[in-house]
Amino acid sequence: MAVNRTVLRAGLLAEGAKVVREKMIPYQWDALNDRVPGAEPSHAIENLRIAAGEKSGKYRGMVFQDSDVAKWLEAVAYRLASHPDAEWEEKADSVIDLVARAQQPDGYLNSYYTIVEPGQRWTNLAENHELYCAGHFIEAAVAYYEATGKDKLLNVVCKLADHIDSVFGPEPGKKKGYPGHEEIELALLRLYRVARDKRYLNLARYFVEERGQKPHYFEIEAKQRGEDVFLHWGKWASQYSQSHVSLRKQATAEGHSVRAMYLFIAAADLALETGDEELLKVCETLWDNTANHRMYVTGGIGSQEYGEGFTVDYDLPSDTAYAETCAAIGLFLWGWRMLKINPDRKYTDVMERALYNGIISGMSLEGDRFFYVNPLEVSPELSKVRRDHRHVASTRQDWFGCACCPPNLARLLASINRYIYSYSEGGLYVHLFADSKVEFVVGQTEVELSQETDYPWDERVRITFTMERDCNFGVHVRIPGWCSNPEIQVNGNVVEASTPSNGYVILKRKWRHGDQLQLKLPMPVEMVYAHPKVRETIGCVALQRGPVVYCLEEVDNGSNLPALSLGGNPKFRIETDPDLHVPVIMTKGYRLQESGDELYTTQVPRTIATEIKAVPYYSWDNREPGEMLVWIRRRER
Repeated sequence: MAVNRTVLRAGLLAEGAKVVREKMIPYQWDALNDRVPGAEPSHAIENLRIAAGEKSGKYRGMVFQDSDVAKWLEAVAYRLASHPDAEWEEKADSVIDLVARAQQPDGYLNSYYTIVEPGQRWTNLAENHELYCAGHFIEAAVAYYEATGKDKLLNVVCKLADHIDSVFGPEPGKKKGYPGHEEIELALLRLYRVARDKRYLNLARYFVEERGQKPHYFEIEAKQRGEDVFLHWGKWASQYSQSHVSLRKQATAEGHSVRAMYLFIAAADLALETGDEELLKVCETLWDNTANHRMYVTGGIGSQEYGEGFTVDYDLPSDTAYAETCAAIGLFLWGWRMLKINPDRKYTDVMERALYNGIISGMSLEGDRFFYVNPLEVSPELSKVRRDHRHVASTRQDWFGCACCPPNLARLLASINRYIYSYSEGGLYVHLFADSKVEFVVGQTEVELSQETDYPWDERVRITFTMERDCNFGVHVRIPGWCSNPEIQVNGNVVEASTPSNGYVILKRKWRHGDQLQLKLPMPVEMVYAHPKVRETIGCVALQRGPVVYCLEEVDNGSNLPALSLGGNPKFRIETDPDLHVPVIMTKGYRLQESGDELYTTQVPRTIATEIKAVPYYSWDNREPGEMLVWIRRRER
C-alpha cells in the first residue's frame, strides 16, 4: 500500500495552511528583505548577497540568520507541493540561485563566517550554529526537490554535506565535534532517504553518538581558541545542549527545549533506519518524561526563560512559562517520528494537543504577528515591570531579531497535510481528523478516502471510499484519549469495536465503492486537573473541549482574572463568538469582591455571581490586548 497525495479542503487546519500560503509566506518574504515597516530588520537576504560577493556591507543579525531563509524556502516548497504557483516558484528559484552563489568552492555555506570570520570556520560549535544552519538548508533542499523535482539546491547541500563529512567524524585527522544546537542530525537522515548515500546516515549517527562523550569537545575547542569559559557563553552547563552525558544514558529531558527536541527527533529517525532497539527504548523513556512530567496542558514545553528550557518534573508555572513556539513544533515532529515506529495514540494525542494549542497560538489569525513565548497566564502590567516576566509578551510581535519561530510555524502548517494519514503493511492509518482527501494504492487498485468534518469544533467525522473495484485492507482510526464514548458506524450500522491498547480501532474488511465510515467523538466541556505536584495549579482546572484548551481573556471577563472561580458543578454552554467565529464556552461563575483599601483583613472575602466566557487558547490576543488565564480556580460548592 502506498499513500500518493493528501489534500486539505476545509476546516481549522486548512485555514492555517491557507494563511501560510496567502499571508505568512509573502509577509515573511518581505521581512527577510527588510520591507516590513516598524519590524526589526532581518538582513538575511542581504547577508547572502554580501557572502556571494555581489554587494559590499556588514553582516547583520544573529549568527544563524541564514536559517530563516532556509526555513522560508522549506515552507515555500510545501506550498508548491500542495498549491503550485509559478510566481512563488520563481522567487524560490531566485533565492536558491543566490544560495548557490554564496556557497564556497569547497562546499562550505554560511554567510556569517564567510563575511565576518572567514578564517574561523568550525572553531565554535558550542555557540555559533554553523551545523544548525547547514541542517536547515538540507531540509529545505529535500523538501524543494520532492515538491518540484528541481535538484539545484539538493546538489548544493550534498556538496555541503560532503564538506562536513570531510571535517567531522571518528576517523583520524577529523574533528570530534558536534553542534551546540542540534538540527544537522535529523537533516542528514532526511538527505540520506533521498540521496541514499550511507555517508550521510553514518555522519548523522556519529553526531548523535558523539554528543556527551568525554573529554568534552566544547572544552577542547574553547581551549584551542584560548578561552577559559567553554560552555555556552559561560552561562549554562552542558545540560543546556544535552551534552552532559551520552544520549543512551539520558532519562530526562534537559536543557534548551528546542535543542532537546531536535536531538530526540534524530534519535527516533536513527532508531527507525537502523532498527536500534536500545536507542528506541531511550526515546520512549525520554518521551514519557517529557509528555507525562514536563509538558503544559497546551502542549508547550520548556518551563523557564533562563536557558529557554526544562527544569525538573512538574515545575510548570503558568505566568513565567517559556513554552517557545519552536519547542512545541519540535515536540509535534518528534511525536510523528515515534508514531512511524510504533503507531500509538499516546504520541498522536500529544501531537494534537500541541498543534491545536501551543503551536498555532504562536501566530495571529491573520498570520502577520507572532508569539515567541506562549505562557498560560499573562498580566500586561507585570510584563512591563517585573524582570522575571520580561520574556512574556502581552501581545504578538511583528517580527523578532531572533526570528526562528515564524518561519518554523510556516513550514509546519504548510506541510500539515502530511501528518493526517500514514500507511504500513497493516493498512491505512487515520491519525488526525480534518476535512481532506487522500489517494492511495492497494495492490493494483487506486483508492480515494474522503474525510468530511468540521473537527475540532464538530464531533462528527464521515469517511467515504471511492475505488474501481472491491478491495481488502485495514483502516486504523485513532480514538483520541480525551474521548470516552466514541461511536463507529459503517454504512449506517453500528460497529462494536473495542479500542486496542494503542488507541487505534482496526476496521479490516472488503471495502466497496461508496462505503462510508462514520465516527462520533462526543466533545463535552471537560474540566482538566493537573497532577498535585504541579504546585501552581492546585485547586484550579483548565477547560477543554475535544482537543482544544480554552482560556479567559480580559476583553470578555474584565481585569484581575485570578479573582474568578467556577462553582462545584458548573454547567457549560457553547456559543459562537461573532469576532473570532469559533465556539466559545459560557458558564456561571463567581468573582471575589474587593473589601476596601486594606491590604490584609480578617473578613471573609465576598463573592458575586458572574458570567464567565472562555475562548480557545490559541485565539487569545486577536481582539484587544489584556490579561489572559488558562487555569481557573474552582470552588468546592
